Amino acid sequence: METLRRRRPLDAVSVDTSERSCRSAPIVVLTLTSSPLETIVPRNLSSVGVYCASSSGVDPEFAEAAESLGRLLARREIRLIYGGGRVGLMGVLADAVLAEGGDVHGVITRALEEKEVAHLGLTTLQVVTTMHERKAAMADQSDAFIMLPGGFGTLDEFFEVLSWSQLGIHSKPCGILNVAGFFDPLLELFELATRQRFLRSEHRDMVLIEPDPASMIDRLGSWTPVTVDKWLDRGRR
Repeated sequence: METLRRRRPLDAVSVDTSERSCRSAPIVVLTLTSSPLETIVPRNLSSVGVYCASSSGVDPEFAEAAESLGRLLARREIRLIYGGGRVGLMGVLADAVLAEGGDVHGVITRALEEKEVAHLGLTTLQVVTTMHERKAAMADQSDAFIMLPGGFGTLDEFFEVLSWSQLGIHSKPCGILNVAGFFDPLLELFELATRQRFLRSEHRDMVLIEPDPASMIDRLGSWTPVTVDKWLDRGRR
């Protein structure tokens, strides 16, 4: 069971949790009307899912990049979909979008909400039961995905949606914002996996790599889906 909470227009930190409020502000969730294996292709870049840390890290460039990305999303009228937290890079990102008058939709589990790490000033906050539901909701409502510096959770969430693009479950661009070279070792691993034939070069190249938010958003908007299958013909999936 999930709950949607919408920010009051005049009170950015109050949340109306009444059943009536939840019914009056339903969330729109993308629903497949055909085979679940049919490729989903975003028609435009109206929303971007961002995965990032619940801590700020050591290098101040990480927070600066999160803030810059948030401002850019708002100015380009792109809705932010993220994990609903108020701490770390997550909080910096969301606050930057809101400060510019942008739209932010957070998705958080009830367990994390109860630990008081949820951001209560968002445009909308969707509370779900499990981490699986959280990841699915974020993926469904995003036209593209960006990973900022983070740990296991950030990597897990990003690589799941990336593998879905690789397998043809959806066809949405995935980008790594390589702030201050943070992801250089990961990119070296991609190269090693390609040389050892665990990864096709076409699939390696489907990951967009940029050091700054503006270049990343431009590339996400102009991305062309990769047509190379991983190992199965599309009709046999």
